[in-house]
Amino acid sequence: MDTFSQLILAISVTSFLGFQWLFHRASPWVSTRISPGFDVLSDKQKVEWNSRTVSTLHALLVGLFCLYILFFDDLVNEDPVWGDPTLVKINVAITTGYLISDLLLIFYYWKAIGDKFFVLHHLAALYAYYYVLGQGTLPYFANFRLLAEFSTPCVNQRWFFEVLGYPRASRSNMANGVAMAAVFFAVRIAVMPVYYGRMCAVYGTAAYYLVPWGGRVAWIGSSICLDIMNVMWMHKIARGCSRVLRAGKQGQQVHGLKPQLPHPPPQENGKKD
Repeated sequence: MDTFSQLILAISVTSFLGFQWLFHRASPWVSTRISPGFDVLSDKQKVEWNSRTVSTLHALLVGLFCLYILFFDDLVNEDPVWGDPTLVKINVAITTGYLISDLLLIFYYWKAIGDKFFVLHHLAALYAYYYVLGQGTLPYFANFRLLAEFSTPCVNQRWFFEVLGYPRASRSNMANGVAMAAVFFAVRIAVMPVYYGRMCAVYGTAAYYLVPWGGRVAWIGSSICLDIMNVMWMHKIARGCSRVLRAGKQGQQVHGLKPQLPHPPPQENGKKD
């Protein structure tokens, strides 16, 4: 194993241990000090609270790193299939550590946060990341997919508001619901032409055929399936957001009317993305 591969392995292990520490130690310690409502939650709610806190931190970390790569890593942007994957591998290694950590927590606390969808999602993501970390293929597309993580914080924040008993008609709750819809559209729907434009540009080229068959299936197949679900979720979120805005206006005129926030879709690479 070469030196860089050892570094990637070390980053994945450190990521795993770091997210375990955040879940078991940092999140409970900080939450009891900044949110009095945390102490009155049930044990199952505390498990999910800590899980969502960790997923929010992961989403912000890899999302910002993803943006940096998209804007400043010329080698990856110029050759999306075989460009120098150094920075992308580091970002994917962080996510790999998180996914393994989250899988362990899902199995251990199955009654609180167990979900077959997330198990399948995490395993599929790890399979796709194998081709990035092991063979250095498709760095641009692997990194681009991590943009979706930016929708995670608003989804988690909605759950925090709900479990703490915030009125659904509160300004904070409504603002978060609108932000969730806007961010989801920006990072999952509006970027589709860019993503598939690059995919079409490399399809059928010599570089494309150098990618192993399994890597092509993981890349194209998962992309299409995920984006079909993204369009369906966006439709539901848009309708829910429209109801929120209409109900909010009516609530200013009719006392006691509580608008319903749109239900968030399952989270990509995190808790209840």
